[in-house]
Amino acid sequence: MLSTVNLTQRYGKRVLFEKINQTFDKGKRYGLIGANGAGKSTFLKILSGEIEPTEGEVQIQPGLKMGVLGQNQHAFDDFTLRDAVLYGNKRLYDAQKEKEKLYMEGDFEDDAVNNRLAELEIICAEEDPTYESDVHIEKLLEALGFEASMHDQLMSSLTGGDKFKILLAQVLFPKPDILLLDEPTNNLDMEAIAWLEQQLKRHEGTLVVISHDRHFLNAVVTHILDLDFKTIREFTGNYDEWYIAANLIAKQQEMDRSKKEKEKAQLENFIRRFSANASKAKQATSRQKQLEKLDLGEIKVSSRRDPSIMFKPCREIGQEVLEVEGLSKSYDDHKV
Repeated sequence: MLSTVNLTQRYGKRVLFEKINQTFDKGKRYGLIGANGAGKSTFLKILSGEIEPTEGEVQIQPGLKMGVLGQNQHAFDDFTLRDAVLYGNKRLYDAQKEKEKLYMEGDFEDDAVNNRLAELEIICAEEDPTYESDVHIEKLLEALGFEASMHDQLMSSLTGGDKFKILLAQVLFPKPDILLLDEPTNNLDMEAIAWLEQQLKRHEGTLVVISHDRHFLNAVVTHILDLDFKTIREFTGNYDEWYIAANLIAKQQEMDRSKKEKEKAQLENFIRRFSANASKAKQATSRQKQLEKLDLGEIKVSSRRDPSIMFKPCREIGQEVLEVEGLSKSYDDHKV
C-alpha cells in the first residue's frame, strides 16, 4: 500500500535518518516511536507529502486515499462543526456546497446549470453511495460529546481541545485507506481516548500513529517502528512487547561485543608476548590474522536519553557545613 525507498532527511550537517526502506502493509497498525527530535513528525510529514525528503521517495499504490490528522486548530473557525467534519472528504464537500448554491441561485431553464447539477450528483453518489454522510457525521460528533444542537455552531465557538476533536472526526470521516496520526490523544479525555482506540482497531487499511502514550499504543498498534540510530527497526507487537524485545537485543549486542573485546585482548597479549619468539612466530602470525578479521563493530549512539536531575554545587562546602551562634526558641513562656 505504502512504502519508502532509500528515504533520507538532512538539515545541514545533521542527519535525522538515512536510506530507510520500509513497507506499510494493509491491515497493520504501526506505532512510530523515538526520542524527541529523532524525526518522527518529519517522517510522517514526508509520508503525507507535506515536505520533500532530502533523498529517496515515497511510493503509494494508485487509487488509495490518505488521511492526515490536521494540527491547525484555527483552520476551520468559519466552518460549522458539521461542515468541518464533511471537509474531511473535500471532493464530497465541494460538490455538496456547489449543488446547494446552484439550487438556491441557479437558473433551472439554463441547460448548463442542469448539466452541472447532474455532474455534481454523480460526484456525490461516487463519494457517498448510500447518501448517509449526514448520519455518519452526526454519529461521529455525538460520540465525541457534541450534542445535535451544537452541530451547526461555528468552530470558533469551541475551545482548543474541542476543536482538536473535530479535526479527529474530520480525518476519520472518509475512512481513508492510509491513516497518518501525530499525537491523536492530545486534548482528549479518557472517554474520548477509549472511543478512539475502538475506532482505530476497526480500521481496515494502514495506520501509522505517533504517540507518547504507551497505554494507547498497547491498545491499538500491531507493530512498532523504532526510529533510532538514524534508521527504523520494525518489531511485531505492541509497545510493551517492543520494550522487552529491544532490551533483549541491546543486552545480547553488549554481551557479543564484550566477548569480542575479551578475545581481542587475548590475541593482542599473545602477539605481544610471542611475536619475537622464533618457536612461536608462526602461531603469532596466525593470531595476527585472527585479530585482523575480528570485527568489533561500530558503537552506535542512540538518540534516546534517560531522564535525570543533577545538582552541581557552586563551591566546595569545606569542613564546617553549618555554624550557629546565639540561637534560641520558645513557645510562649516555655523556653525550649
